[in-house]
Amino acid sequence: MATTAVAKEAPLDAMTSDKVASYDWVRPEADYVRQEVMIPMRDGVKLHTFIVYRKGVTDAPIILSRTPYDADASTSRNRSQKIEELLPIVDKPFVNDGYIRVYQDVRGLHGSEGDYVMTRPLRGPLNHTEVDHATDAYDTIDWLVKNLKNSNGKVGITGSSYLGFTSLMALIDPHPALKAAIPQSPMVDGWMGDDWFHNGAFRVFGYNYVLGQTVKKGGKGGLPTGKEDEYDTYLSAGSAGDYARKWGVDQLPGVRKMLEHPSYDQFWQEQALDKLLAKRPLTVPTMLVVGEWDQEDSWGTPAVYRALSADPAKRANVSIVVGPWRHSGVNYEGSSLGNLKFEGDTALQWRLNYMKPFFDCHLKTNPAPCHTPRVITYATGTNTWEEADDLSPSTTPLYLGGHGEASFDKPAGEGVESYVSDPAKPVPSVPRPVSLGGEEWRTWLVQDQRFADGRTDVLSFKTGVLSAPVHIRGAPKVDLRAATSGKDSDYVVKLIDVYPSQNTANPVMAGYELGVGIEIFRGRYVHGYATPAPLVPGKTYAFQWLLPTVDHVFLPGHRIMVQVQSSLFPVYDRNPQSWVPSIMDAKPEDYVKATETIHWGGKDASAVWLPVVK
Repeated sequence: MATTAVAKEAPLDAMTSDKVASYDWVRPEADYVRQEVMIPMRDGVKLHTFIVYRKGVTDAPIILSRTPYDADASTSRNRSQKIEELLPIVDKPFVNDGYIRVYQDVRGLHGSEGDYVMTRPLRGPLNHTEVDHATDAYDTIDWLVKNLKNSNGKVGITGSSYLGFTSLMALIDPHPALKAAIPQSPMVDGWMGDDWFHNGAFRVFGYNYVLGQTVKKGGKGGLPTGKEDEYDTYLSAGSAGDYARKWGVDQLPGVRKMLEHPSYDQFWQEQALDKLLAKRPLTVPTMLVVGEWDQEDSWGTPAVYRALSADPAKRANVSIVVGPWRHSGVNYEGSSLGNLKFEGDTALQWRLNYMKPFFDCHLKTNPAPCHTPRVITYATGTNTWEEADDLSPSTTPLYLGGHGEASFDKPAGEGVESYVSDPAKPVPSVPRPVSLGGEEWRTWLVQDQRFADGRTDVLSFKTGVLSAPVHIRGAPKVDLRAATSGKDSDYVVKLIDVYPSQNTANPVMAGYELGVGIEIFRGRYVHGYATPAPLVPGKTYAFQWLLPTVDHVFLPGHRIMVQVQSSLFPVYDRNPQSWVPSIMDAKPEDYVKATETIHWGGKDASAVWLPVVK
C-alpha cells in the first residue's frame, strides 16, 4: 500500500515565543455549535454574546439570559464536547429538544462594551441616556431573530437573581418576538426587601457584592476581613458607614448610593420594577418564580405578582411559582435544604413539569395548547406540589397572648410582655460563630431557632399541640402593637413550625424550630417608608409588614410559634434605638439599650394574620 509522506516542520528556535493567541477547545467531534458574537445596540455599543445549540437543529426556539456573571463561563460549565455537559443543568431538557440557548454579558462587564451601572435604571428620571436593560434586551432579540436562520423567530427569556431582574426589564416595551418569560428570584426593589434593605434595615455585607461587581483591580475576594466570627467583625466596626470607611469602600459609587439613600426616596421608588410594570401592559406570558426560603430576593416575585394580578387585563398573563428552595435553588439539585428533606428533586420536577411545558407551548412552532396554573406551589410539611387559582388572602389572625401563648382565639384579657434590647449584644441570626457565606448563608433561614428561643431579649409565643393541620399559602402579615422606651427600634418576627420532641423516623428534626417566615421592620418608617421620624417613647404603634410568601402545612402534633426580637445580626445592621437622621452614620454613643413592650389582647391585640387555605 502506498504511503503519503508528511512534511516535517523545521525545529523551532529555542527563543521562539511560547505565547499563543488562542486555543479552540471545541473540537470537530462536539455535538453542538458554540458561537461567540458581538451584538450591536442602538447606541453603537456591542454586547458580548454566546449562542449554543445542538448541531442540525432547525425551526428552533431561542431562550435568552442576560447576565453580569460572565456569559463565557455560563456556556462552558465543563469543557466538554457534549452539549448537556457544556451548559448549566437547567438547560439540558431544552437543548436536547432543539432549543437555541443564548447567554449575554450585560453592558460594561466581561466582554461587553459600554459603562456598567449596577442594576441600571430604566430610561427616565434616574437615567438620562437612551439605553437600559429594556432597550438592550429588545436590540438583542431583534438581532437574534434576524440572524439565526435556524430559529423559528420566537424568544423566551429567563434567569435568576440579577438575571431575573434583566428578564423583567425585557418585559418593558418588549420586542414582538419575545413570547414568554420566566424571571426567577428577580431583584425588583432593593429597598423594600431585595438584596440591600428589608423594610429599611440594611444588609452591610452587600458591600462585598459591590466590590466584586464594580472594581476591576482588587475587587475579587471581598473585603480583607479574615475568617473570624462575622458577628464580631461587624459589631466592632460600628455603623454601616463606619464599616465602609474602615475598609475603604465608602467612595465606591455602588456603596455611596446606598449610604446616601437610607430611606425609600425617589432613588429607590423609580427603580422598583413592580411599580414600573404595573404602569404598562403585560403582553408577554410570564411565570414568576421564588424560593420559600430565598435568603436574598424574597420580595420581588410576590411584589410583581401582586402588582400585575391587581389589573384584570394582566391577570391572564401572569402566574407564580413558590418552591422549597433557597435563592436560585430552582436551578440546582432540590431534594433537600439544610436539614429539610423533600420528596425527590423538587427543582428538577418543576423544570420538567412546569418550566419546559410553559416554554414549549409559547415558543415552539405548532405547539400544544397552554395549560398553566396561575399558582404553582410546593406545600412543605406534606411535601406535595399544588396548583391553585390564586394565593390565599390573609384572613385568619394568630393572636399573641400572655404567658408565651399564641392562639387563633383572641385573648379574653389584655396585657404586655417586655424585653430589653441591647445593641451592644444583638441577637445573632444563626448560632455563633457566624459566616455570611457558603452553605451557612444558603440555609440560614431554615436554621433551628432553638438557639434564640429562651434568650431574655427574645419573646416566644406558641400554640398548643395542633390536633388538625393548618395550611397556609401566601404572605403572612404581621400586625405588631409595640412601644419602645427609645426613639427608634427594629422589630423582627419569626413564624415557626415547632416539631414534636420525639421523631424516631427523623431524629434530627425532633423538637426542631423551623423558621417558616422571618422578616424585619425598621420602626422609624411606621408613618411611611419615605418619611422616617422618631418614635415617641412609650407610645404604642401598629407595626405592619409582610413575611415572605410560602406554602406550608403545620401538621398535627406540631405547634406554631411566633418569636419577636429587635435585632437579627449581622444579617441586618443594628438600630441604635436613639434618634439619628441616618443610621448609616450612627456614632458609638448613639447606641443605647431600650425596653420593648409588646401588647396582647384588647384594642392593641398583636397578631400574625395567616393566609389559611380554607
